[in-house]
Amino acid sequence: MLDAALKTQLAAYLEKLQQPIELVASLDDSEAARELDELLGEIAALSPKITRARGDDSRKPSFLIRRAGSDVQVGFAAIPLGHEFTSLVLALLQVGGHPVKIDDALAEQVRNLPGDYAFETYMSLHCQSCPDTVQALNAMSVLNPRIRHVAIDGALFQAEVEAKQILSVPTIYMNGEEFDAGRMSIEQVLAKLDTGAAARAAEALKEREPYEVLIVGGGPAGAAAAIYAARKGIRTGLVAERFGGQVLDTMSIENFPSVEYTEGPKLAASLEAHVRSYGVDIITAQRAKALHPAGATGDMAGVELESGATLRARTVILAPGARWRQTGVPGEADYRTKGVTYCPHCDGPLFKGKKVAVIGGGNSGIEAAIDLAGVVEHVTVLEFDGKLRADDVLQRKLASLPNTAVHLNAQTTEMIGDGGKLTGLRFSDRTNGQVSDLELAGVFVQIGLLPNTEWLKGAVELSPRGEIVIDDRGQTSAPGVFAAGDATTEPFKQIVVAMGGGSTAALSAFDFLIRHSAPAAEAKAA
Repeated sequence: MLDAALKTQLAAYLEKLQQPIELVASLDDSEAARELDELLGEIAALSPKITRARGDDSRKPSFLIRRAGSDVQVGFAAIPLGHEFTSLVLALLQVGGHPVKIDDALAEQVRNLPGDYAFETYMSLHCQSCPDTVQALNAMSVLNPRIRHVAIDGALFQAEVEAKQILSVPTIYMNGEEFDAGRMSIEQVLAKLDTGAAARAAEALKEREPYEVLIVGGGPAGAAAAIYAARKGIRTGLVAERFGGQVLDTMSIENFPSVEYTEGPKLAASLEAHVRSYGVDIITAQRAKALHPAGATGDMAGVELESGATLRARTVILAPGARWRQTGVPGEADYRTKGVTYCPHCDGPLFKGKKVAVIGGGNSGIEAAIDLAGVVEHVTVLEFDGKLRADDVLQRKLASLPNTAVHLNAQTTEMIGDGGKLTGLRFSDRTNGQVSDLELAGVFVQIGLLPNTEWLKGAVELSPRGEIVIDDRGQTSAPGVFAAGDATTEPFKQIVVAMGGGSTAALSAFDFLIRHSAPAAEAKAA
């Protein structure tokens, strides 16, 4: 199962085990069970602190990682390789006594949760959004033994997925009821479990001292801005809903100079570690509500958060990024995560052997259709324009696949369902008005990005497309407020371009601080 290099690497990690652990396997006669048994055997052979035992869980094949002589455990109903291999390694270490690396106050909040919670996360080994959720709930179960968690591979337990009509991963159940869907952090889970958490967090944030530079957004632009600002030795803060932004949803990155190949979550983790190494005050799980630029008298700018707190700073760098653009047609919101999805890599395996459609004929849409064609029964591409906009090489690849079709001049008018899940899609031909229905299990929307700037209306100038208008220094229409990344009028939405823009914005903010503090310093000296 594991090659020699991976075994060597894993053995080095397992030297960090502080307490003995047991791998308790519940197996049947399936091929998957034999593969799991082999994997667990290889892991146990790498450390004298790991023993094996037989279990009798009703869900087979599955296994528990249990701290010997305690109630601390995490579960996997999966063969956790692929994107979940890191989740496996972290679970082994954390159950084995290696510290869970989160903020002390956050860890204490988890330990103090009242009640008992049994979480189940349905995930896909191809999903790069799933590990964050799996790792968050695993960590919580290690910190608080009254919390139980099992990560379930939807492809391995297809009957459960179909019975629960799960059409998007990760999907989380708590105590037998659906809890949430999509990537979740520990902070986000706690916010749902502990209703007073948001209010306490807001009160704590109100006590923060003003920053010299406050960055809104944790994607590549925000991360680069934080690094460049912090290196100037000035007090730097960064507030975001999640660190990484859209990069977390990027499957593969092959055009980042000097790095031939990486994946979005890996790059995001490296960026966060780099930012933290400079002592930047990172605040996550917070959504910006309004910007109050500094007045003509040089007052502090304020970023108002939905939690009720307001963070103040002498300069602000806006890097809120963008999100998947939605069609806005009837039924889309009703069947989101129930057949309507925006991530072919995450959710594609759930539609194995079924018919799906991709809306969008650009590079992302055609790449999605090509990937899906290897999994599903048939893919239909719907393009609003009279021609596909994807690169020729992608169009040729799509045309070579036998289970794909393309409709041009196709205007999607409705997503159709039975009240519980999506069953089809309706579109009209823009050239003749003919209306057609497609029977489908899934629709993948790939029509570009929408800037996260609604909260900035009236505070800074926005373009007709809602993008933040900036000059070549990253300056916005408001003095002391700069911007970078996909939410701006920068025409090229690329990771490396966003990083350059973030760096420029930070340098411009520093220059602004120098120029606007000089008169005060001179007056004081006089």
